[in-house]
Amino acid sequence: MGTRSTDAWEGWSIVGAVAIALILGVTVEAMAATSPVDGVRGIIRMTARISFALFALAFTASASWHFWPNAVTRWQMRSRRHLGVAFALSQTVYVVALFSLGRIAPVELAAESNAATWIIGGLAYVFTVLMTLTSFESTMQLVSPRAWSVLHTVGWYYIWLIFASYYFSLATLVPAYIPAAVLVALALVLRLAARVSKSRSRNATNER
Repeated sequence: MGTRSTDAWEGWSIVGAVAIALILGVTVEAMAATSPVDGVRGIIRMTARISFALFALAFTASASWHFWPNAVTRWQMRSRRHLGVAFALSQTVYVVALFSLGRIAPVELAAESNAATWIIGGLAYVFTVLMTLTSFESTMQLVSPRAWSVLHTVGWYYIWLIFASYYFSLATLVPAYIPAAVLVALALVLRLAARVSKSRSRNATNER
């Protein structure tokens, strides 16, 4: 992938492309479903997959650039803020679909969730919104650098935990989800390995 091709997919064009993909995906799921409940469930599954892909790209951007500096990881690094916005957009569609399922199939949804599920998942969405709102220069000034760092660090790892618990639990029941669970684990390993590598590099520089 050359620099020119990656330049065409930077900034808000990423968010626009994801928005179009979500609209098309919702339309296809709704039209192909045999019932409204199946349609909404299909939308929930689709947005969960899209959200994880966007999250993984943003979550591993710095680590990928650290270990493999090239045109693709440079694009990933430059685009992580807009990847985060696109992730928030996908998550918003997911939340809307989830509440829609609660309206048309409240008994089914209640049997599959509880108060703890809503609180834990709701906190992840709160983190998503707050991180998105403070991702740009104009809004970063609303909080102190220390608060910003804590928010984004805790937020990213908390959201990772949500994906981990979701895919790890599914992988124990459905073998088809094992690759997704492995990708979740690898995302964390890559990020932590980059932190260790950067720390060692700083220590080595300070010792000179």
